[in-house]
Amino acid sequence: MRQNDEPIWNHVDAKRETFVALSDRIWGMPELNYAEHRSAEEHRKTLEAEGFRVTTGLAGIPTAVMGEAGDEGPVIAILGEYDALPGLSQEAGVAEHRPVEAGGPGHGCGHNLLGSAAMLAATAVKDWLAAHGVKGRVRYYGCPAEEGGSAKAFMARDGIFSDVDVAISWHPAHFSGVGKAKSLAMTIIDFAFAGRAAHAAAAPHLGRSALDAVELMNVGVNYMREHMPDGARIHYAVLDSGGIAANVVQAHAKVRYIVRAADIGQLKALAERVRKVADGAALMTETRVETTVIAGMSNLLGNRPLERTMHENLMRLGPPDFDAEDRALAAQFQATLAPEDISSAFEAQGLPVEAGQPLCDAVLPLERGGIGGIGSTDVGDVSWVVPTVQAWGATLAIGTPFHSWQFTGQGKAAAAHKGLVHVAKVMAGTAVDLLRDEDLRTAVAAEFAERRGPNGYECPIPPEVAPALDMSRAG
Repeated sequence: MRQNDEPIWNHVDAKRETFVALSDRIWGMPELNYAEHRSAEEHRKTLEAEGFRVTTGLAGIPTAVMGEAGDEGPVIAILGEYDALPGLSQEAGVAEHRPVEAGGPGHGCGHNLLGSAAMLAATAVKDWLAAHGVKGRVRYYGCPAEEGGSAKAFMARDGIFSDVDVAISWHPAHFSGVGKAKSLAMTIIDFAFAGRAAHAAAAPHLGRSALDAVELMNVGVNYMREHMPDGARIHYAVLDSGGIAANVVQAHAKVRYIVRAADIGQLKALAERVRKVADGAALMTETRVETTVIAGMSNLLGNRPLERTMHENLMRLGPPDFDAEDRALAAQFQATLAPEDISSAFEAQGLPVEAGQPLCDAVLPLERGGIGGIGSTDVGDVSWVVPTVQAWGATLAIGTPFHSWQFTGQGKAAAAHKGLVHVAKVMAGTAVDLLRDEDLRTAVAAEFAERRGPNGYECPIPPEVAPALDMSRAG
């Protein structure tokens, strides 16, 4: 085991068992967007037990929680999550598909680790502040519904982060490094079509099919794809097809669209085009359409002084101390993957493909730190309100697809626990550097102001839209 040579790392190690146990408890109670009631309660109880001042119900979200410690001085926020994904139930440590609950949810993106490591880092910083008499505050934000629910965007819109100086976060991944500040802005919109029911054989001319409207909308959007900006993405899912009777003209149907683009400006323009296609489908079918924005996320805004500071902590610490048993289990999971899963993980970092390397054994260079294709995250909204930096923390077999049963299956492994503690040290060390160095904070703030520009933050969610607290029950 590598020797700690910084006091903050000792504070992390002193509480490691508490937060490894928290991660395993959250893994065992997977809950979907905005339904993370037991998980949020576990985080609340742990914050109180560690001596934080706790606030719940942030931005009107019952499963959002914040713990604060320290007095006066700069405010460092460390962001955590604990939502799971549908259909990814899997037994722990088993390298074959074996759900705990058929069709049940599972932590197929590692948010059980994410929230626990973030709170471990915040607790270590709290203890460091007390031990050294430093003026400053540390906050742990428990943020629900990252998987499409956009809780942080609602929280940012409502000013929850407005007095924070710097925000720090991380995500479980194949490699250890500083995360690239690159993501797509995104909006989720439901299109509900209303028509007129009729007997499909005896009087089809009297019917106006809402399902036809959904299908025509999908065709129209598919024809748009040739004429979209490079890198933009559009996806859809039919939520309501109008019933199961084929001999009835469907009077109602609903489709959900996710629209992604490089930034908010591109997103607004592309979403407006999708709305026009929906209007056209309604016009062609003589139906009516109502649109409802469900959620949205901004693209990430980077900060080089923060990224360099986090990278320096990674270099001082080195990669996680994985052992032969960790590598053996990771190799079993790698054996369930397609060769392109493994090769693409290396290629995404510009690294040569190394056959037989099941786990990360180095820290990525600063200019790397992606995970392959670009997705969306509500951390992007925080990054437009406060300077933000993210780490990737190695916790699982290289090549493991995100949102897969294999990811869930590795969520309680010893390698995941080691990665959790490792990245907590990186985040805590970054926080301490910021608390000790006023010049660094000034440089971070200056870069933030320059990158954000004069227009500031524009939330992609309209002000009248509330969090979709029932979205996990939506059809």
